[in-house]
Amino acid sequence: MACEPIFGRLLTAMVTPFTNDGDLDLTAARRLARYLVDVQRNDALVINGTTGEAPTTSDAEKAALIAAVKEELGDDARIVAGVGTFDTAHSIALARQAADAGADGLLVVTPYYSLPPQDALIAHFEAVADATDLPCILYDIPHRTGRPIETASLIALARHPHIAGVKDAKKDMAASARVIAETDLAYYSGDDAWTLPLLAVGGVGLVGTSTHFTGRRAAEMIDAFTAGRPAEALARNAALLPVFTGVFATQGCVLVKSGLKHLGLLADDVLRGPLLSANPAEAAAFAALLDAADL
Repeated sequence: MACEPIFGRLLTAMVTPFTNDGDLDLTAARRLARYLVDVQRNDALVINGTTGEAPTTSDAEKAALIAAVKEELGDDARIVAGVGTFDTAHSIALARQAADAGADGLLVVTPYYSLPPQDALIAHFEAVADATDLPCILYDIPHRTGRPIETASLIALARHPHIAGVKDAKKDMAASARVIAETDLAYYSGDDAWTLPLLAVGGVGLVGTSTHFTGRRAAEMIDAFTAGRPAEALARNAALLPVFTGVFATQGCVLVKSGLKHLGLLADDVLRGPLLSANPAEAAAFAALLDAADL
C-alpha cells in the first residue's frame, strides 16, 4: 500500500432519509448509520454526498444531519462531510459548518457546470482546504462534473497539508497509479466495481454506494487483498460484481433507497426532485439482484 487509509478502508456514501412529506428524517438517518457501521462494517460514513442528495438539502439540514449521525455513532466511526459545490465561497462556508457540526473530514467534489481550468481548480481546492484543519478528500468524477482533476494538478494539490486523499471515479487507472506512486494521497475507489483494480496499484479502499448492502462482504474482499490472498479477493469481487454494477442501473441513490425499502431497512424510498423513486421494473430488478446475492 502506498500510504495509510486515513478514514479506514471502507466508507459508504450514505443516503439521506426523508419522510413521506419530504422532510429530513433524522431518526431514520441515525438508524441507518448505526446499521452501516454495526452490520456492514463501515469504518466511516460520507454524509451529504451526491448519494445523500446534497444538491437538494439546505445548509441547515446538512448541519443537522452531520450532528445527528455524529451523536449516534460517537467514536464508533468517523464522519466525512460532503461540502463541494460550484461556488468556492459556499464550499468554504459548508466546510466550516461541517467542522462545527462534528465532522472528522471533508469530501470536496470538483466544481461542476462552470468548467474551471486547472489553475482555478487548484485555487478552489486549496481555498476550501484552508478553511478548516480537517483532512480533505478530493472527489474526482469528471463524468458528472465535466472536468477531471488532471494528474499534474493532483500532484500539486498533494503538497497541501490538509489535502489527504482522493475519491477516484475517473476510471483512468494509469493516471491514478502515477499519482499514487508520486504522492502520499490515500486513494479510495469512487466506483464499487473498480475497487480491486485500484487496490492493485496502491489504492487504500472504497467509498461505496452498493455498500449499503455489500459492505461486510466488500470489507472481506479488501481484507483478503491486503492480507496477501489475491485469489480469494478476486473470487469475492466476482461474486459482488452484479450488485456493484447493478446499483448504478439508474442514479445510485434511487436504487439504494429502493433496496433499503425492499429489505425493510428504510420505511420510505422518498427522493427530492428532480429525482423520482425507482419505477416498479427498476425496483423489482434491483430487489432480485439483492435476493440472488444473499446479502
